[in-house]
Amino acid sequence: MSLLKLVGVLLDYPQDALWQHGDELLAAADDPGLSKARRAQLVGFVRGLLDTDPLDAQDRWLSLFDRGRSMSLLLFEHIHGESRDRGQAMVDLINTYRKNGFELSARELPDYLPLLLEYLSQRPAEEARDWLHHVAHIVGLLAARAGERGSPYALLLELLVELADGKLDLGPLRRRASEEPRDDTNEEMDRLWEEEAVRFGADAPSEDCAPPTRRPATAQRQVQP
Repeated sequence: MSLLKLVGVLLDYPQDALWQHGDELLAAADDPGLSKARRAQLVGFVRGLLDTDPLDAQDRWLSLFDRGRSMSLLLFEHIHGESRDRGQAMVDLINTYRKNGFELSARELPDYLPLLLEYLSQRPAEEARDWLHHVAHIVGLLAARAGERGSPYALLLELLVELADGKLDLGPLRRRASEEPRDDTNEEMDRLWEEEAVRFGADAPSEDCAPPTRRPATAQRQVQP
């Protein structure tokens, strides 16, 4: 299992089947391409996840990535928000996947970061690094926000920034994250849902721009040779 594939699996919603592949995950985490310190941290993350009850791990994931938009793993949400440009961007990304033999199920959103990492794990290293470089500003901010919230998932996001740029300098992003209002509180979630509930008419986003849920799809992808 490649490092990008591993990070994608670990960033994804931790379904019960993950605990059945603990040895494989631990072996992949001990990647010789990482520094000794990073290897130890990644192995520690995997061990910590495997030692956690699945229901608790799933609740932790949802609390971080599925409450509010600031930690969304849907990349275009950070670029386009709910604008109509998001729909076209998704179409373009799906076409890129298909051109390279990567087919999605009907329920999958192409800009979901773990899905993109699965795709990149099958592409040439230079191409994958170029993709990561283009989204590093988003992933870096996610890493800073996760770190500000004391989440162990910050490690995975930091690794992606390092893979993209060869270095990690999150100082400015961490300062920004520390000054941002939290959008995952119950009060803020209620306020956002109330605002979205009254958005209708000509200014409302089209359906193809707004996913019905941020919960990752469970359908399996098929990669054509």
